[in-house]
Amino acid sequence: MKAIDVVANLRNAHYVNAIRPYMEEAWKTLRQDMDRLIIAPERMVEEMDRAGIERAFLIAAKGEGWEVPYEDVAEVVREYPDKFSALAGFNPFHGMKGVARLAEAVEKHGFIGAHVYPHWFRRAPNDAIYYPFYAKCVELDIPVQMQVGHATPMTYLPSVAHPIALEDIAIYFRELRIIGIHMGYPWTEEMISVAYRFPNIYIAPDAHAPKYWEPRFVDYLRTRGKRKVLFGTDYPIVGFERAMAELADHRLPDEVLERFLRENAREVYRLH
Repeated sequence: MKAIDVVANLRNAHYVNAIRPYMEEAWKTLRQDMDRLIIAPERMVEEMDRAGIERAFLIAAKGEGWEVPYEDVAEVVREYPDKFSALAGFNPFHGMKGVARLAEAVEKHGFIGAHVYPHWFRRAPNDAIYYPFYAKCVELDIPVQMQVGHATPMTYLPSVAHPIALEDIAIYFRELRIIGIHMGYPWTEEMISVAYRFPNIYIAPDAHAPKYWEPRFVDYLRTRGKRKVLFGTDYPIVGFERAMAELADHRLPDEVLERFLRENAREVYRLH
């Protein structure tokens, strides 16, 4: 069964060099050599093919003081249009200039969604500083995904994004499709509750290997949440092949797998 990965990262030299001052200690904690983090797009495609991933969404991520330029991701998508789609990260401190750049990425370069890491900006995702970007996402009819849960492994950044913060966004922006990525761990049950309550909130369990998913989350995916959860890896944090192999161990019914791996992403991101 083919899959769409809604959370994947372009790890080129530009990214590694830009983020090195901020992440070197964190990567040491994870026993990662930053100079080995550069992954060529063709290698990603090879790994995707082996794992049965038909498409991955590459994030042009932004943090305070660093970014993956939109142009870098757009270039890879142009080279592999059948394998990748692009998500436009934003920095809320860029204000209306950032909003304009987000719109340009979507309207001129075919980006299909927005992305934000609240912990890098030390502001909860329901802070009004983000609202111009959310309003533009509604106008453009694109989803926005945002990290919820612990800001690991960056121990110097606060965990500002409790899943309950998504409530305000869903209330004030009822047409906005919101994906809480990274599962909301360790507040997974709170994330489930928020997604269950609001029709425009979804969950992606990326960055957490399926082997370690909590039984409560697996039960939600299998039952009430089968239309609310989108497959993601946060590649290379969790490899494509590892994710698919460990997912098989949960023995989910085919109708659940089809929605989780592919159809929910197609609907939320209007791929069809």
